[in-house]
Amino acid sequence: MAAVVSATPAQPPRHTNARHGGGELMPRGLCLLLAAGAGLSVASLYYSHPMLGVIAADLGASDTTVGFVPTLTLLGYALGILLLTPLGDRFDRRRIILIKAALLSMALLLGGLVPDIRLLLGVSLVVGLTATLAQDIVPAAATLAPESHRGKVVGTVMTGLLLGILLSRVVSGVVAEHFGWRTMYMLAAASVALLGAAAWRGLPRFRPSSTLTYGALLGSLSHLWRTHAALRRAALAQGLLSVGFSAFWSTLAVMLHGAPFHLGSAAAGAFGLAGAAGALGAPVAGRIADRFGPEVVTRLGAGLTATSFVTLLAAPWLEPGTRLWLIAASAIGFDLGIQMTLVAHQTIVFGLEPSARSRLNALLFVGMFIGMSIGAASGSLMLARWGWAAVTLLATASALAALLVRLWPLPVTGGRSNP
Repeated sequence: MAAVVSATPAQPPRHTNARHGGGELMPRGLCLLLAAGAGLSVASLYYSHPMLGVIAADLGASDTTVGFVPTLTLLGYALGILLLTPLGDRFDRRRIILIKAALLSMALLLGGLVPDIRLLLGVSLVVGLTATLAQDIVPAAATLAPESHRGKVVGTVMTGLLLGILLSRVVSGVVAEHFGWRTMYMLAAASVALLGAAAWRGLPRFRPSSTLTYGALLGSLSHLWRTHAALRRAALAQGLLSVGFSAFWSTLAVMLHGAPFHLGSAAAGAFGLAGAAGALGAPVAGRIADRFGPEVVTRLGAGLTATSFVTLLAAPWLEPGTRLWLIAASAIGFDLGIQMTLVAHQTIVFGLEPSARSRLNALLFVGMFIGMSIGAASGSLMLARWGWAAVTLLATASALAALLVRLWPLPVTGGRSNP
């Protein structure tokens, strides 16, 4: 039987050195399980992106119709963050993780078997809803981690999540090209099923931190938002950084396809590998947050992101080969900066109300999701009307705005500055 973990739990029998709030480290195997779980679940949102052309041809769907596959997946994810993630404060997170893993695996399996596009659209919505499993894993990691190492643990788990986002497109593009798009869905279903089995064996139980009803949980979101200025500041800054992140990645493949590069989707995937290299620095950001405080890391991360985007402004004056190297270097820099800032923001919000970590995390990621949506839409519009230089200006401006949000002083509350 699994151990039980509460907001201030007793020593879990299974994980003898995972005392929450103590000085001992979380077991490395458990930390890696949580990081892999975050990455594999969030990757389910992005597997379809490079396969849309193949899916449309196989199912006889128009480009417009097949474009609703990723749209409905992300819509389901947004709805799941708002409607499902708060349940982690009311019920055992282990049970929620296991249920969502089973449902996500079945949805992906069905996605590989559907005979027409209409069923795939319905499956895509369910995939998005259940992929919010990632947003149950992050608060679980924060609860299990000792307070003195929470930034490091959250940073490791968030590295897994961002690697899932960045590498999913690369993997699915290769698999679809050689083995077909249905094979990718099958492999994704198997990976999530294995994750569920590992979580069943390795995760302790979590004692609920709230007794609120479901309606009261949803209603408390607005109260948490109004109460905590640090939460609003974190959501705004992370949302602004996400505008540039999404604008860059949603337009990169289109830009590389045109003159002077004339490169295919595989090349865009290779830049995803560059971004993944930057994401690997997130645990270092967590250690810095543990030692010097997360406020310092938010400024360093936002500053690095702004600097990386600023360097892209020189791209139009460079030779095509040199320009590609500059884009790759910038991708490493801004992905690291955005990941650093996200880890620090989570460290901040998780410390506001331990009994409301799932809801606080949901609100932070809603801000991030809104920023990504705005970035994707505005980036595509700017690319079509004014070219990629306009996309670069948008990313730079949004990153500088995020840095300004983090530098702007807030009034002192209760004898100390609210971060």
